[in-house]
Amino acid sequence: MKGSLGRRIGGRAAGALLTVLVASVVIYGALRLVPGDPVLTLSAGRRLTPDQIEALRQRLGLDRGFVQGYLSWAGGALRLDLGTSLTYQTDVSALIGARLKVSGLLLAYAATLAVVLGFGAALAAAVKGGAVNRAAGVAAAVTTATPPFVAAIILLSVFAVGLGWFPATGAGSGSLLDRLWHLTLPAVAMALAAFGVLARVGHAALAEAMGREHVETALSRGVGRSAVIRRHVVRNALTPLLTVAGVLVAGLFVGTAVVESAFGLDGVGSLLVASVSRRDFPVVQGVALIAVVLFVAVNTLVDLLVPLIDPRVKAGRADA
Repeated sequence: MKGSLGRRIGGRAAGALLTVLVASVVIYGALRLVPGDPVLTLSAGRRLTPDQIEALRQRLGLDRGFVQGYLSWAGGALRLDLGTSLTYQTDVSALIGARLKVSGLLLAYAATLAVVLGFGAALAAAVKGGAVNRAAGVAAAVTTATPPFVAAIILLSVFAVGLGWFPATGAGSGSLLDRLWHLTLPAVAMALAAFGVLARVGHAALAEAMGREHVETALSRGVGRSAVIRRHVVRNALTPLLTVAGVLVAGLFVGTAVVESAFGLDGVGSLLVASVSRRDFPVVQGVALIAVVLFVAVNTLVDLLVPLIDPRVKAGRADA
């Protein structure tokens, strides 16, 4: 038992490390793929002296071969040294770290909304059926098809400008409740599409679990529908929901770029947008690497949790 668990954790950890390694090579190599001279491209047309060009080459590692430059950059990343920003002339790790508090709270808020409301809508549709089921289906279809930037515009127009219920910009600076109040609209804008997907996946998983023989037997014996769902159906439906939720929650990081810019939040997403427009490649590399690590970490954690929730998955892997 313990040996099997250790092998599973070791295998997932090895796979995660390999994924991060390959992604880091791609992220570092992106600068080398820039057509022409990367230094001239990053200078955005500004005239640089030969000394300035050589200094920039050294800072970006372009004065060394690919392997030597990558090993130097990756070694620095392991020490949380992601280089120096070309725009801000400060350490990239410190620059990103100062903005992680806003982005982290926003991501946690959006993920909580998406998972709780998504599965809640699916559960309500399964228990009530009828009009509730149809309403949940419509809501899931509409939100799934709504991109975060469209949701941000609508939410700003209605709830910030029109009704004045929420602030239009800023992340708040007081208590946790004040910050959550400021981040409500951005979190909803990010969570809507994930909510729709989770509601649909949750509904399908619950419907599939409801059709199993032991569930139908319990219903035929007069056990209440809500009690049957609570005791026999929910746990079986958690496996596909958790798997999809892991991918969606990790992918929410990408939505911060648009949403933070729309709501004037000083987070990692808005930093990425500004850095791309200013061709600040060290910052872009750093944010991209963090996004990959976050995505891999969340999905590896989900992969380890699934067998604990559903022993059939563990048994299936053992049989394989």
